[in-house]
Amino acid sequence: MNTNRPWFDSYPQGVTHQIDPNRYDSIVDLLEQSFEKFSDSTAFENMNSGITYRELDEQSKNFASYLQNELHLQQGDRIAIQLPNLLQYPIALFGALRAGLIVVNTNPLYTPRELEHQLNDSGAETIVVLSNFAETIEKVLSKTKVKNIIITDIGDMFSPLKATLVNFAVKYIKKMVPKTNLPSTINFCKALKLGKRHSFNKPILKINDLAFLQYTGGTTGVSKGAMLSHRNIIANMEQNCAWMATKLVENKETIITALPLYHIFALTVNCFTFLKYGAKNILITNPRDVPAYCKEIKDKQFTVMTGVNTLYNHMMNNQHFNAIDFSKLKISIGGGMALQEHVAKQWKNITKTPLAEGYGLTETSPVVCCNPIDGTERIGTIGLPFPSTDVIIVDDDDKEVEMGKNGEILVKGPQVMLGYWNSKEETEKVFFGDWLRTGDIGFMDRKGYITLVDRKKEMINVSGFNVYPNEIEEVITSHPKVLESGVIGIDHPKTNEAVKAYIVKKDESLTEAEIIEYCKTKLTAYKVPKVIEFAKDLPKSNIGKILRRVLKERHINNNK
Repeated sequence: MNTNRPWFDSYPQGVTHQIDPNRYDSIVDLLEQSFEKFSDSTAFENMNSGITYRELDEQSKNFASYLQNELHLQQGDRIAIQLPNLLQYPIALFGALRAGLIVVNTNPLYTPRELEHQLNDSGAETIVVLSNFAETIEKVLSKTKVKNIIITDIGDMFSPLKATLVNFAVKYIKKMVPKTNLPSTINFCKALKLGKRHSFNKPILKINDLAFLQYTGGTTGVSKGAMLSHRNIIANMEQNCAWMATKLVENKETIITALPLYHIFALTVNCFTFLKYGAKNILITNPRDVPAYCKEIKDKQFTVMTGVNTLYNHMMNNQHFNAIDFSKLKISIGGGMALQEHVAKQWKNITKTPLAEGYGLTETSPVVCCNPIDGTERIGTIGLPFPSTDVIIVDDDDKEVEMGKNGEILVKGPQVMLGYWNSKEETEKVFFGDWLRTGDIGFMDRKGYITLVDRKKEMINVSGFNVYPNEIEEVITSHPKVLESGVIGIDHPKTNEAVKAYIVKKDESLTEAEIIEYCKTKLTAYKVPKVIEFAKDLPKSNIGKILRRVLKERHINNNK
């Protein structure tokens, strides 16, 4: 394979080419250093209530002690954490890691089928769950090995008065907590009190021990658990720190975390990276309520923000957006899905801060590459490979292609997972020697910048021509009357497949004919959508990524 790294010459000044993935003995080593160094600073804030690094140290140690002494969990046992962005999440997460457990991050919005699969596949016998979502575990409990259920309410980590008011409102006024009949549950706060009574026994952790079973979205089949070691996470955290080092100042940063911490993007980039810097992490519990989200952050004087294209787009189209104070913002990062050019340009025009697109996968902890954050970003690309990361582009025969040619993106680096949990066959499929097959199509230019074309499995074949949904969506959403769109391929008797676009209107006057004519001015004929369907909204993943798989299922079901 070609070992030339053209991106080295394109690295921003001050960014190192290599990082040390063995800098810490484990993630717990990182945690304890930050707890001590930034003890009096606020670590996390949620709904205007905060927890300091010292308090986080104490509470996570209490939780670890509870897991060890009351539940008698052993090092290497799996624990599922099914929480949105609340103060309880970092306490549970750090406590589990300090006890030497393997964390199984679990989406609170999982259906019973999805939850049952993940619990059984991981072998988790303990789960921490928000009461709002406990109904799902109740439905599958008898089909799993779960025997320890720790339940928390939204306001549990707030002050006593605020906790009482919030929990009462959520349960009895908003009626957001379904009635359940789960056996032998324990309240999260009580678990912390019980843990405090015992001595915490710090386990001996090795850097290559498993830290997470991070399950993929399952868009290509059954969801699989990516085995991420302490070293994988530390490596990607160090890579993120190296990339942003010229902009960040210890104990001075405030980051907005709207993406859920149970997702690998926010887990590594927002949580661990900024924990190392002693930052204040403002947790947003429900970013889908865009008006409330904009109001919550308007006066926070944050310095860093991360998000996905749909979130940035919806923010800028909300009437409360203009009231947000962006005066301290230094870094904006987009990932999780393709960042559309008009969104990036509009964001920069309004906030005066570039929106740097990055790229990664669950299997790479997650970041593979990112645009520079010094203003030299290349809109439309996913940037340059991270320090200590190699990227090649190959054809269907695994031969490296010429610069500028499309092919599958392969990755090698210390952030690449160990493999899939209990799935040797799937692991062998995704590795080519030491290289991880991403399943994404892209090309690299002579300066090392990579342009992501689309998912290999979502490519549309129109009369033998490859059509990439990302390109069509980019064009459609650049229309001033369009809020967002999702593009899929549908069966066609003459052309094998045809392009179908689902569109959410920004302006109700928009017509199908307008879209077709607009696309004809920007796309060659075979790329122009043959079918248009307007929708009130589009199905999205937990981080806001439009789910083309669900759109395809919708189309099939509606045309049976």
